[in-house]
Amino acid sequence: MSERATIATGAAPAAIGPYSQAIGAGAYLFTSGQIGLDPATGQLVEGEIEAQTRRVMANISAVLAAAGCSFADVVKTTIFLIDMNDFAAVNAIYGESFTGAPPARSTVAVAALPRNARVEIEAIALR
Repeated sequence: MSERATIATGAAPAAIGPYSQAIGAGAYLFTSGQIGLDPATGQLVEGEIEAQTRRVMANISAVLAAAGCSFADVVKTTIFLIDMNDFAAVNAIYGESFTGAPPARSTVAVAALPRNARVEIEAIALR
């Protein structure tokens, strides 16, 4: 049976529902989707899609670090956007976090996200 571990850090926003920031299962780490919440205030960061995306990536980085991982360990991400017109801006900021070969990725347009966020990103990493 595989080891299952709950990952939590104060450097990323606390869960706003019945879920964990991440779960380690065997060799894999599965992060919950991150939106642009400031971990200190629990509020969505002010600004446009760029500000939200930077906060999302910082939140993911914090969760990865809490599990002893980094963006170099990420093998798959999923990006959820409420407006595909934001794709280029999100893509540019997202790309700053991956200096080597980027992970596999899906990008999906959705009708809405929690807290009226414009972007949400989840990741799967090797531990």
